[in-house]
Amino acid sequence: MKQLNLFLNTVVIFLFSGCNSSDPNDINEVTTPKVEMGKVSGKVLSKNGAKQIGGALVFTFNDKNEMYYAYSNANGEFTLEAPEGQHTINIQTGNGSNFRTEVNVDIKKNETTPLDNSVTKLNQVAKMAYVKGTYDDIESIVTGLGYTLTQISYDDLKIMNTVAQYDVIFLNCGSKLAATPNDQLVYDNLSTFVSNGGSLYASDWAVSYLTGGGSNSNACNMPGGFIPDTKLCSINNGTSGTTSNASISDVNLAGALGFNALDIHYDLGAWHKINNYDTTFWDVMVKKDNEALMIKTNKYHDSTAPQTPIGNSAADSWVTICHNPSGNNPITLTINQNAWPAHQAHGDTMGACSGNNTSGNIFYTTFHNHASGNIGNSGLILQYIILNL
Repeated sequence: MKQLNLFLNTVVIFLFSGCNSSDPNDINEVTTPKVEMGKVSGKVLSKNGAKQIGGALVFTFNDKNEMYYAYSNANGEFTLEAPEGQHTINIQTGNGSNFRTEVNVDIKKNETTPLDNSVTKLNQVAKMAYVKGTYDDIESIVTGLGYTLTQISYDDLKIMNTVAQYDVIFLNCGSKLAATPNDQLVYDNLSTFVSNGGSLYASDWAVSYLTGGGSNSNACNMPGGFIPDTKLCSINNGTSGTTSNASISDVNLAGALGFNALDIHYDLGAWHKINNYDTTFWDVMVKKDNEALMIKTNKYHDSTAPQTPIGNSAADSWVTICHNPSGNNPITLTINQNAWPAHQAHGDTMGACSGNNTSGNIFYTTFHNHASGNIGNSGLILQYIILNL
């Protein structure tokens, strides 16, 4: 009987040990397959291929909606590492709603696939307009990049149906006339435009579109405008001359340009100087000591403004979202609407990662591409503004 018990115990121990085997060939063991990686490289260029574009976001996703991304350097060059296989590579500036390009690429394991310059040119999605000015013409820089825009008049700004056709409007210095009784229509329409996602660029004297006044603002708290007086005051008391060694305080702008200081030439008198601004509302992008020379916001919203489709938004099948890569800072980008459910399930949210979700951008610079053409590196800053509105 003792021998029989010993035999049974031995069998039980053997069976128990076999079920918990550490043999690597055991069929119950779960292993994580290795992700094979490759790279894709290229250079981001303007539509006409004339300019390299720094600071562009280049990204793709795997089948789990995990993002792989890189940024182009000041020469427009990038190298993106991602899993092997077929991918759609997205190239975007700003939040991707106005300028973006898609490229289909077969990424090969342990190889770098170069992209031809012909497929990495940044496409214009936005409908853009400008109001012609006296002292500068931002439109010449836009067309110099190979993009298109439509000239509209100051009176066109009084018609909301006209304003709403565009995603971006450039307000040139010297484009606003002396104060008239109908100016409030312009202010109201621009407020509605930005509140619904439209973006504005105003230079120098064109600050009066934002803060009120006539052809410019010669004091704080001028009548009109749509930006509250507590948010911004800019006065036309700047003198002619060169501001040396102005600093680029915005890290994204500095990275895109490849430099963080420049000289800005103000060749006329009565340039606008920013007298005061709300630091919680505006981001300073260029400054000289404590004086702001270029500011940006995406925090404007008028709760009383009607909801109005702006530009391509009514027919566009793309949406702007805040993507949250695991362990990284959230990134604002624009994706095809069909991909939104997967992103939402991944934890992404609709709208930009910062600022007001429905607001467009407002850029304001005290400098511009004035008539003498002596603008130097500030021309590169204006290019950045155009592509990041």
